[in-house]
Amino acid sequence: MNIRITGSGSYIPNRIVTNLEFAQHSFLGEGGKPLPYSNEEVAEKFKQITGIEERRYVDDDMLTSDIAYFASQRAIEDAGIDPETIDYIIFAHNFGNVKEGAIQTDILPSLASRVKHSLRIKNPKCVAYDILFGCPGWVEGVIQAKAFIKAGMAKRCLVIGAETLSRVVDPHDRDSMIYSDGAGASIIEATDEEGGILAHETASFTYDEAYFLFFGNSYNVTHDPDVRYIKMYGRKIYEFALNHVPLAMKECLDNSGVAIDDVKKVLIHQANEKMDEAIIDRFFKLYDKTPPEGVMPMSIHKLGNSSVATVPTLYDLLIKGQLENQELNKGDIVIFASVGAGMNINAFVYKI
Repeated sequence: MNIRITGSGSYIPNRIVTNLEFAQHSFLGEGGKPLPYSNEEVAEKFKQITGIEERRYVDDDMLTSDIAYFASQRAIEDAGIDPETIDYIIFAHNFGNVKEGAIQTDILPSLASRVKHSLRIKNPKCVAYDILFGCPGWVEGVIQAKAFIKAGMAKRCLVIGAETLSRVVDPHDRDSMIYSDGAGASIIEATDEEGGILAHETASFTYDEAYFLFFGNSYNVTHDPDVRYIKMYGRKIYEFALNHVPLAMKECLDNSGVAIDDVKKVLIHQANEKMDEAIIDRFFKLYDKTPPEGVMPMSIHKLGNSSVATVPTLYDLLIKGQLENQELNKGDIVIFASVGAGMNINAFVYKI
Protein backbone atom coordinates (compact mmCIF):
# COMPACT_ATOMS: atom_id res chain seq x y z
CA MET A 1 0.00 0.00 0.00
CA ASN A 2 1.35 3.40 -1.03
CA ILE A 3 -0.16 6.74 -0.03
CA ARG A 4 -0.40 9.15 -2.89
CA ILE A 5 -1.87 12.47 -3.97
CA THR A 6 -4.43 11.33 -6.53
CA GLY A 7 -6.02 14.67 -7.27
CA SER A 8 -5.36 18.36 -6.71
CA GLY A 9 -7.16 21.64 -7.15
CA SER A 10 -6.64 25.28 -6.33
CA TYR A 11 -8.48 28.57 -6.29
CA ILE A 12 -6.50 31.67 -7.15
CA PRO A 13 -8.52 34.85 -6.60
CA ASN A 14 -9.15 37.15 -9.55
CA ARG A 15 -8.26 40.45 -7.90
CA ILE A 16 -4.63 41.39 -8.62
CA VAL A 17 -3.03 43.87 -6.21
CA THR A 18 0.33 45.23 -7.35
CA ASN A 19 2.98 46.82 -5.16
CA LEU A 20 2.07 50.18 -6.68
CA GLU A 21 -1.36 49.99 -5.08
CA PHE A 22 0.28 50.43 -1.66
CA ALA A 23 1.57 53.88 -2.66
CA GLN A 24 -1.25 55.65 -0.81
CA HIS A 25 -0.81 53.71 2.43
CA SER A 26 0.48 55.51 5.50
CA PHE A 27 3.14 53.06 6.64
CA LEU A 28 4.27 53.46 10.22
CA GLY A 29 6.80 51.86 12.53
CA GLU A 30 6.23 50.55 16.03
CA GLY A 31 4.93 53.32 18.25
CA GLY A 32 3.23 55.01 15.32
CA LYS A 33 6.26 56.87 13.94
CA PRO A 34 6.27 57.48 10.17
CA LEU A 35 8.94 55.58 8.26
CA PRO A 36 11.92 57.73 7.23
CA TYR A 37 11.54 56.92 3.51
CA SER A 38 8.91 57.11 0.81
CA ASN A 39 6.41 54.41 -0.08
CA GLU A 40 8.19 54.01 -3.42
CA GLU A 41 11.39 53.14 -1.56
CA VAL A 42 9.46 50.77 0.71
CA ALA A 43 7.95 48.99 -2.30
CA GLU A 44 11.28 48.69 -4.12
CA LYS A 45 13.13 47.29 -1.11
CA PHE A 46 10.20 45.00 -0.39
CA LYS A 47 10.37 43.52 -3.90
CA GLN A 48 14.14 43.02 -3.66
CA ILE A 49 13.82 41.08 -0.40
CA THR A 50 10.62 39.09 -0.89
CA GLY A 51 10.43 38.80 -4.68
CA ILE A 52 6.75 39.75 -4.54
CA GLU A 53 5.51 41.96 -7.37
CA GLU A 54 1.80 41.39 -6.88
CA ARG A 55 -0.61 39.31 -4.86
CA ARG A 56 -4.21 38.08 -5.06
CA TYR A 57 -7.15 39.11 -2.89
CA VAL A 58 -10.59 37.53 -2.80
CA ASP A 59 -13.72 39.41 -3.84
CA ASP A 60 -15.57 41.12 -1.01
CA ASP A 61 -18.40 38.57 -0.95
CA MET A 62 -16.13 35.52 -0.60
CA LEU A 63 -14.96 33.74 2.54
CA THR A 64 -12.13 31.31 3.26
CA SER A 65 -14.58 28.38 3.32
CA ASP A 66 -15.95 29.44 -0.09
CA ILE A 67 -12.61 29.37 -1.89
CA ALA A 68 -11.72 26.14 -0.07
CA TYR A 69 -14.89 24.59 -1.48
CA PHE A 70 -13.93 25.65 -5.02
CA ALA A 71 -10.45 24.15 -4.66
CA SER A 72 -11.92 20.97 -3.15
CA GLN A 73 -14.36 20.55 -6.02
CA ARG A 74 -11.48 20.72 -8.47
CA ALA A 75 -9.40 18.22 -6.50
CA ILE A 76 -12.31 15.76 -6.37
CA GLU A 77 -12.90 16.13 -10.11
CA ASP A 78 -9.18 15.73 -10.80
CA ALA A 79 -9.08 12.50 -8.77
CA GLY A 80 -12.26 11.24 -10.41
CA ILE A 81 -13.75 10.08 -7.11
CA ASP A 82 -17.18 10.03 -5.50
CA PRO A 83 -17.05 12.57 -2.62
CA GLU A 84 -19.20 10.20 -0.53
CA THR A 85 -16.15 7.91 -0.30
CA ILE A 86 -14.01 10.51 1.51
CA ASP A 87 -13.27 9.41 5.07
CA TYR A 88 -11.73 12.63 6.42
CA ILE A 89 -11.83 16.29 5.45
CA ILE A 90 -8.86 18.03 7.08
CA PHE A 91 -8.94 21.80 6.69
CA ALA A 92 -5.84 23.84 7.58
CA HIS A 93 -6.29 27.56 8.13
CA ASN A 94 -5.35 30.15 10.75
CA PHE A 95 -8.07 32.76 10.99
CA GLY A 96 -11.33 31.09 9.99
CA ASN A 97 -13.88 33.08 8.04
CA VAL A 98 -13.44 36.84 8.36
CA LYS A 99 -16.00 38.91 6.48
CA GLU A 100 -14.88 41.97 4.56
CA GLY A 101 -14.84 44.91 6.96
CA ALA A 102 -15.42 42.72 10.01
CA ILE A 103 -13.25 42.34 13.09
CA GLN A 104 -14.40 38.89 14.18
CA THR A 105 -13.31 35.46 13.06
CA ASP A 106 -15.99 32.83 12.52
CA ILE A 107 -15.14 29.16 13.09
CA LEU A 108 -18.53 27.94 14.27
CA PRO A 109 -19.19 25.54 12.67
CA SER A 110 -15.71 24.48 11.62
CA LEU A 111 -14.64 25.41 8.13
CA ALA A 112 -14.20 21.73 7.30
CA SER A 113 -17.86 21.16 8.21
CA ARG A 114 -18.86 24.03 5.91
CA VAL A 115 -16.90 22.56 3.02
CA LYS A 116 -18.47 19.15 3.59
CA HIS A 117 -21.90 20.83 3.60
CA SER A 118 -21.12 22.71 0.37
CA LEU A 119 -19.93 19.48 -1.28
CA ARG A 120 -23.33 17.98 -0.29
CA ILE A 121 -21.69 14.91 1.25
CA LYS A 122 -24.34 12.91 3.13
CA ASN A 123 -22.08 10.23 4.63
CA PRO A 124 -21.83 10.92 8.41
CA LYS A 125 -18.69 8.77 8.61
CA CYS A 126 -16.88 11.41 6.58
CA VAL A 127 -15.26 13.23 9.51
CA ALA A 128 -14.56 16.95 9.03
CA TYR A 129 -12.25 18.98 11.25
CA ASP A 130 -9.93 22.00 11.21
CA ILE A 131 -6.29 22.25 12.18
CA LEU A 132 -4.40 25.36 13.27
CA PHE A 133 -0.71 24.85 12.56
CA GLY A 134 0.48 28.08 11.00
CA CYS A 135 1.67 28.12 7.42
CA PRO A 136 2.72 24.43 7.55
CA GLY A 137 -0.94 23.43 8.08
CA TRP A 138 -1.56 21.77 4.71
CA VAL A 139 1.67 19.76 4.92
CA GLU A 140 0.67 18.68 8.45
CA GLY A 141 -2.78 17.74 7.17
CA VAL A 142 -1.19 15.46 4.58
CA ILE A 143 0.95 13.87 7.31
CA GLN A 144 -2.18 13.31 9.42
CA ALA A 145 -3.99 11.80 6.43
CA LYS A 146 -1.05 9.44 5.95
CA ALA A 147 -1.29 8.41 9.62
CA PHE A 148 -5.04 7.72 9.37
CA ILE A 149 -4.54 5.61 6.27
CA LYS A 150 -1.58 3.70 7.71
CA ALA A 151 -3.61 2.99 10.87
CA GLY A 152 -6.50 1.60 8.85
CA MET A 153 -8.81 4.40 9.96
CA ALA A 154 -9.24 5.81 6.45
CA LYS A 155 -8.70 4.99 2.80
CA ARG A 156 -9.20 8.43 1.31
CA CYS A 157 -8.84 11.97 2.70
CA LEU A 158 -9.39 15.49 1.43
CA VAL A 159 -6.75 17.90 2.74
CA ILE A 160 -7.31 21.63 2.29
CA GLY A 161 -5.20 24.72 2.90
CA ALA A 162 -6.98 28.07 2.53
CA GLU A 163 -6.68 31.58 3.88
CA THR A 164 -7.88 35.15 3.35
CA LEU A 165 -5.02 37.03 4.95
CA SER A 166 -6.06 40.30 3.29
CA ARG A 167 -8.74 40.54 5.98
CA VAL A 168 -6.35 40.42 8.96
CA VAL A 169 -3.50 42.73 7.98
CA ASP A 170 -2.65 46.13 9.45
CA PRO A 171 -2.74 48.66 6.57
CA HIS A 172 -0.10 50.72 8.41
CA ASP A 173 2.38 47.85 8.60
CA ARG A 174 4.63 47.35 5.56
CA ASP A 175 4.64 43.62 6.30
CA SER A 176 1.00 43.65 5.14
CA MET A 177 2.36 43.68 1.58
CA ILE A 178 3.54 40.08 1.98
CA TYR A 179 0.17 38.47 2.55
CA SER A 180 -2.43 37.25 0.08
CA ASP A 181 -5.45 34.97 -0.31
CA GLY A 182 -5.84 31.55 -1.90
CA ALA A 183 -6.85 27.91 -1.52
CA GLY A 184 -5.40 24.55 -2.43
CA ALA A 185 -6.79 21.05 -1.92
CA SER A 186 -5.64 17.48 -2.47
CA ILE A 187 -7.04 13.98 -2.35
CA ILE A 188 -4.75 11.66 -0.40
CA GLU A 189 -5.42 7.93 -0.63
CA ALA A 190 -4.01 4.43 -0.47
CA THR A 191 -3.17 2.95 -3.86
CA ASP A 192 -1.27 0.02 -5.34
CA GLU A 193 0.65 2.44 -7.54
CA GLU A 194 4.36 2.84 -6.86
CA GLY A 195 5.66 5.92 -5.08
CA GLY A 196 3.81 8.32 -2.82
CA ILE A 197 4.87 9.59 0.61
CA LEU A 198 8.22 8.04 1.56
CA ALA A 199 8.98 9.82 4.85
CA HIS A 200 7.90 12.81 6.92
CA GLU A 201 9.20 15.07 9.68
CA THR A 202 7.38 17.49 12.01
CA ALA A 203 8.41 19.65 14.96
CA SER A 204 7.03 22.48 17.12
CA PHE A 205 9.42 24.97 18.70
CA THR A 206 7.65 26.91 21.43
CA TYR A 207 10.05 27.48 24.33
CA ASP A 208 11.42 30.76 22.95
CA GLU A 209 9.77 30.85 19.54
CA ALA A 210 6.01 30.58 20.15
CA TYR A 211 5.28 34.29 19.63
CA PHE A 212 7.44 35.09 16.61
CA LEU A 213 4.09 35.46 14.81
CA PHE A 214 1.19 36.85 16.83
CA PHE A 215 -1.93 39.01 16.82
CA GLY A 216 -1.11 42.59 17.81
CA ASN A 217 -2.30 46.19 17.66
CA SER A 218 -2.12 48.43 14.61
CA TYR A 219 0.95 50.62 14.30
CA ASN A 220 -1.54 53.47 14.08
CA VAL A 221 -2.01 54.29 17.78
CA THR A 222 -5.36 55.97 17.07
CA HIS A 223 -6.89 52.62 16.03
CA ASP A 224 -9.09 50.65 18.40
CA PRO A 225 -6.66 48.79 20.73
CA ASP A 226 -9.04 45.84 20.89
CA VAL A 227 -8.75 45.20 17.15
CA ARG A 228 -5.78 42.96 16.37
CA TYR A 229 -3.83 42.18 13.22
CA ILE A 230 -1.27 39.60 12.15
CA LYS A 231 2.22 40.68 13.23
CA MET A 232 5.64 39.11 13.05
CA TYR A 233 9.26 39.46 14.11
CA GLY A 234 10.69 39.05 10.63
CA ARG A 235 14.38 38.81 11.54
CA LYS A 236 13.74 36.19 14.23
CA ILE A 237 11.63 34.13 11.81
CA TYR A 238 14.32 34.37 9.14
CA GLU A 239 17.03 33.16 11.51
CA PHE A 240 14.81 30.42 12.93
CA ALA A 241 13.94 29.13 9.45
CA LEU A 242 17.57 29.05 8.33
CA ASN A 243 18.67 27.22 11.47
CA HIS A 244 15.92 24.60 11.61
CA VAL A 245 14.18 23.98 8.28
CA PRO A 246 17.24 22.62 6.38
CA LEU A 247 17.95 20.19 9.23
CA ALA A 248 14.35 18.94 9.23
CA MET A 249 14.46 18.49 5.47
CA LYS A 250 17.73 16.55 5.77
CA GLU A 251 16.38 14.26 8.48
CA CYS A 252 13.29 13.63 6.38
CA LEU A 253 15.30 12.88 3.23
CA ASP A 254 17.72 10.63 5.10
CA ASN A 255 14.80 8.66 6.57
CA SER A 256 13.34 8.20 3.10
CA GLY A 257 16.45 6.47 1.82
CA VAL A 258 16.59 8.78 -1.20
CA ALA A 259 19.88 10.34 -2.24
CA ILE A 260 20.15 14.12 -2.49
CA ASP A 261 21.14 13.82 -6.16
CA ASP A 262 17.76 12.21 -6.89
CA VAL A 263 15.74 15.17 -5.59
CA LYS A 264 14.12 16.91 -8.57
CA LYS A 265 12.10 19.64 -6.85
CA VAL A 266 11.68 21.26 -3.45
CA LEU A 267 8.22 22.75 -2.94
CA ILE A 268 8.72 25.07 -0.01
CA HIS A 269 6.28 27.46 1.64
CA GLN A 270 6.23 30.65 -0.40
CA ALA A 271 7.01 33.13 2.36
CA ASN A 272 9.93 35.24 1.18
CA GLU A 273 12.09 34.59 -1.88
CA LYS A 274 15.42 35.46 -0.21
CA MET A 275 14.59 33.33 2.84
CA ASP A 276 13.52 30.37 0.71
CA GLU A 277 16.67 30.62 -1.41
CA ALA A 278 18.81 30.70 1.74
CA ILE A 279 17.01 27.65 3.15
CA ILE A 280 17.57 25.67 -0.05
CA ASP A 281 21.23 26.71 -0.24
CA ARG A 282 21.83 25.66 3.35
CA PHE A 283 19.96 22.37 2.82
CA PHE A 284 22.13 21.36 -0.13
CA LYS A 285 25.27 22.47 1.69
CA LEU A 286 24.49 19.88 4.36
CA TYR A 287 25.34 17.36 1.62
CA ASP A 288 28.26 19.43 0.26
CA LYS A 289 26.17 20.20 -2.82
CA THR A 290 24.89 23.29 -4.59
CA PRO A 291 21.21 23.53 -5.53
CA PRO A 292 20.52 22.47 -9.14
CA GLU A 293 19.04 25.15 -11.36
CA GLY A 294 15.25 25.16 -11.21
CA VAL A 295 15.02 22.90 -8.15
CA MET A 296 12.82 25.40 -6.28
CA PRO A 297 9.71 26.45 -8.25
CA MET A 298 8.30 29.78 -7.10
CA SER A 299 4.83 31.29 -7.23
CA ILE A 300 5.34 34.09 -4.71
CA HIS A 301 6.22 36.71 -7.34
CA LYS A 302 2.66 36.87 -8.63
CA LEU A 303 0.61 35.21 -5.86
CA GLY A 304 2.24 36.47 -2.65
CA ASN A 305 2.20 34.56 0.64
CA SER A 306 -1.18 32.87 1.14
CA SER A 307 0.03 30.90 4.19
CA VAL A 308 -1.36 27.34 4.23
CA ALA A 309 -2.44 27.68 0.59
CA THR A 310 1.01 28.31 -0.86
CA VAL A 311 2.30 24.72 -0.99
CA PRO A 312 -0.85 22.96 -2.30
CA THR A 313 -1.42 25.75 -4.81
CA LEU A 314 2.19 25.54 -5.98
CA TYR A 315 1.90 21.76 -6.37
CA ASP A 316 -1.38 22.05 -8.30
CA LEU A 317 0.08 24.62 -10.71
CA LEU A 318 3.23 22.55 -11.17
CA ILE A 319 1.61 19.15 -11.67
CA LYS A 320 -0.73 20.69 -14.25
CA GLY A 321 2.07 22.35 -16.21
CA GLN A 322 1.04 25.92 -15.40
CA LEU A 323 4.43 27.17 -14.15
CA GLU A 324 6.76 28.45 -16.85
CA ASN A 325 9.92 26.37 -17.37
CA GLN A 326 8.88 23.92 -14.64
CA GLU A 327 7.47 20.40 -14.79
CA LEU A 328 6.99 17.21 -12.79
CA ASN A 329 7.32 13.77 -14.31
CA LYS A 330 6.45 10.27 -13.18
CA GLY A 331 9.07 8.97 -10.77
CA ASP A 332 10.39 12.41 -9.75
CA ILE A 333 11.35 12.85 -6.10
CA VAL A 334 9.91 15.98 -4.48
CA ILE A 335 10.42 17.43 -1.00
CA PHE A 336 7.50 19.39 0.44
CA ALA A 337 8.49 21.68 3.33
CA SER A 338 7.04 24.53 5.36
CA VAL A 339 7.67 26.79 8.34
CA GLY A 340 5.35 29.09 10.23
CA ALA A 341 3.55 30.32 13.31
CA GLY A 342 3.93 28.24 16.41
CA MET A 343 6.82 27.97 15.47
CA ASN A 344 6.19 24.83 13.46
CA ILE A 345 8.20 23.14 10.74
CA ASN A 346 7.50 20.03 8.69
CA ALA A 347 8.40 18.18 5.53
CA PHE A 348 7.66 15.05 3.55
CA VAL A 349 9.45 13.29 0.73
CA TYR A 350 7.22 12.25 -2.16
CA LYS A 351 7.73 10.16 -5.27
CA ILE A 352 5.51 11.28 -8.15
